[in-house]
Amino acid sequence: MSRWEPNARGRLEQAALDLYQERGFEQTTAAEIAERACLTERTFFRYFADKREVLFGGQDVLREIYVSTIVNAPDAATPIDAVVAALEAATPVFRERHELARQRQIVIAANPGLQERELLKRASLASAMADALRKRGVTDSAASLAAEVGVIAFKTAYARWVSEPDEQDLSRLIRESLDQLKGTIAGE
Repeated sequence: MSRWEPNARGRLEQAALDLYQERGFEQTTAAEIAERACLTERTFFRYFADKREVLFGGQDVLREIYVSTIVNAPDAATPIDAVVAALEAATPVFRERHELARQRQIVIAANPGLQERELLKRASLASAMADALRKRGVTDSAASLAAEVGVIAFKTAYARWVSEPDEQDLSRLIRESLDQLKGTIAGE
C-alpha cells in the first residue's frame, strides 16, 4: 500500500461500487473496500461513517443546494418554479458522475434495504425543500405539494438519466418530466 495517492474518496467510492456489483452489498466489508482502493480501513472511516454512506453521502450537499436556491429564488417565483430552479441548480453535482451514478443505481436496485434508504433520502430532501418554501411564505399544503412534485420529477428524470449509456442533459430531463406531469394532469 502506498502512503499517499490523490483522490482517496473517489478511489474508495469506485472500489465500493465495484465490490458491491461483484459480491453484493451485504457481502462486502469496509475493510475489503479499503483494500481494493489500496487504503486502510481507518482511511475509509475518515470519509464514510459506514458502507451505506458510499451510496448516500452526497445528501447534505443536495439539501444545501436545494434549500439555498429556494430561499434565494426571486420573489415572483412560484413554488414549483423555485423547486425546479433548485433541482436544476443541483445538476452539476451529477454531471461528472454519470457512470458512478449508473453503478450506484444498479447496487440500490438489487438491495431492498438500500431501496428503503433511497426513499428516506428522497423524503428528507422533499421535507427540506418544503421547509424552504414555507420560509418564503408558501402555505403548508402548497409547499409540501410543490416539493413532492419536484422529487417525483427528479426521480423520473434521474432514472432516465442513469439508464442511458450516453449521458443526457439532466436539466432537460427534469423539465421533460414536469411537462409530462402537467400533460397528465391536463388529461392530454
